[in-house]
This record gives sequence, structure tokens and C-alpha cells, in this order.
Amino acid sequence: MPKHCWMVRAEGGTLVDAFEEKGVVALGWRQVPDLTLATSREAVRELYSKAYPQHGSRKQIQAVAMLFGFRVQVKEGDRAVTYDPEHRRYLIGEIASDYVFDPKTIQGYPHIRKVNWIGKVSRDDLSVESKKALGPPPTYFSIDSDVAGDLEDALAGHPLGTKDAVAEAEELSQVKEDYEANSIELIKDRILLLDEQEMEKLVAAVLRAMGYRARVTPQGPDRGVDVTASKDGLGLEAPRIKAEVKHRPNTPIGSQDVRSFIGGLREGDRGLYVSTGGFTKDAKYEADRSLIPLTLVTLDDLVLLIKDHYERFDVDGRVLLPLVPIYMPG
Repeated sequence: MPKHCWMVRAEGGTLVDAFEEKGVVALGWRQVPDLTLATSREAVRELYSKAYPQHGSRKQIQAVAMLFGFRVQVKEGDRAVTYDPEHRRYLIGEIASDYVFDPKTIQGYPHIRKVNWIGKVSRDDLSVESKKALGPPPTYFSIDSDVAGDLEDALAGHPLGTKDAVAEAEELSQVKEDYEANSIELIKDRILLLDEQEMEKLVAAVLRAMGYRARVTPQGPDRGVDVTASKDGLGLEAPRIKAEVKHRPNTPIGSQDVRSFIGGLREGDRGLYVSTGGFTKDAKYEADRSLIPLTLVTLDDLVLLIKDHYERFDVDGRVLLPLVPIYMPG
């Protein structure tokens, strides 16, 4: 087995023919100069910063990691893999050179490693897990040893992709669960970037998507209730919902805060307490013993509500939290 296996994407497949014909894999960032002498991550970062001063820190970190890896971590004898989406197959080869800076071989892709291409593997010959691991993004990454082994087996004529329907369905189900779990965490990350006022507007948007007429109450000291909602919008028709929203990600709400909120509720009200920092055990006890119905909503609960009702979000809610659907086999 080779030391390592590296994926180098061919710009959405548009460079596959060039990679194969010229016997290379290549990265872009054409404004970044020759990295031959840049043998440390800091040296690569310095050259990248000068070439792209307008790029934000996150974009810079990702690009520097890929350029550094391609320059320093890849070794002769390692496996190189690139994907041909038109024919749904992977080209597999062996790295045949050290890093080369050559702006002429492939226009716009000057950072090069020469490759001896060995063969091609159909995507259909791989396991579901390998297909998932090899899917985009990023442009360049190290391929897990199990996935590399799957590719080697398929290259040798022993594909793992021809499984029975039950095994295929089980793997697809696991992939779906992984995607769903990851999507929940990403939505939580996005919510935590909102400020307190935006959080209140998001809760109001969720209630509107659930069929209520909801509005954020005017700003002011000790107002007690952040969002009100009802079927008629006036609070004359039950249920009449009053919501408190606390956006303190690292601070659980305690029993005293919950008792204070309950104290402001009246007969006919329905309480909703949203806390991105969660609730203490005593706070949950206070909510359970409340004579006025009160629901505690954690960050996880809020995300599930958003996912369940996002299709009915209005424009204001979608601007606060832009989400896109992901389609996958059923």
C-alpha cells in the first residue's frame, strides 16, 4: 500500500482531461508565487496573505492548509486521486515528483505534482461510505485509509460496491443520519451568531410559521415578555402565547428566572421560555409544577422546530436564518 492517498479535484471535472493528458494534479491560487522555498505553514501563509490580502481569515486558513499540504505533506510514491463526474469514475495514479511551480502546463493552475496514472475506478464499485467520504468539498484532502483500501480493491478488480439491497439501504440510512446530525450542528452554529434582538425575531418567525400571528414586543427595561403570539394577533383568541427569549449560549437559565417569568403570566396565557444556554434541573422542575402551561425550549428544540416549519417561514425569518434543502436518495 502507498504511504498516503490524496484527493485533488479537477475543478468540478473540467480539468480531468488535462490532468490525465499532462500527467499531473494541480491547484489554482495563481496569484500565490512559487512555494518551493516555503516549507513551513507560516511561510505559505505569508505568501498567500500578500497575494490575497482581501480574503477573510476563514478563507485564508482553508486555502493555506491545502497549499501547505500539497507543497509539504504529499510525497513521491503517494497515491493521487481525482474525480471525473461526467463518467462517474476516479482516476488513480502515483505521485511522481516533488512540488513544481509551473504556470504554463495548465493555465491558472501553477502548483503542480507530476503523476503516473495507473487506472480508473467506477464510483459504482465503491461502498456507500467511500462515496460519501470522497464527495465534495474540499478541493484537496487526505483520503482515509479505509477509503483508500476500497479504491485499491476496486482498482485490483475486487469492488465492494456490488452489495445486496438490504446492506445498501442500511448504509444509506446511516449516511442520512450523519447528514442530519451534521446539519443540526451547522444550524446551531448559525443561530449562535445572532444577537439578542435577532433571536427574538427568529422565535417570532417560528411562531408565525406555526400559524400564529406573532410580534416582538417593544424594547424597554423589565418588559418581561419578548414575543407575543395568538391566532388573531390581538390576544383575544386562545391560545395566547407569551415568550421569553434568553440568548446566553454558555449560561443555563435557573429556577429564579423561570419563577419570575411565570409570575408575569395570567390565566389564559401559555408560556414559552427559549434559552440557547439550556436550563438547570431546578428550572425544569419549576416549569413542570407551574399552574400555567409553560414550555421550555433549548437550542436543540429550537432547531428541530425550525426544521419542521421552515417551509412556511416568511421572508423576514429566511433573511435571519437562510437554509437550503439537501436532497438524497430515499
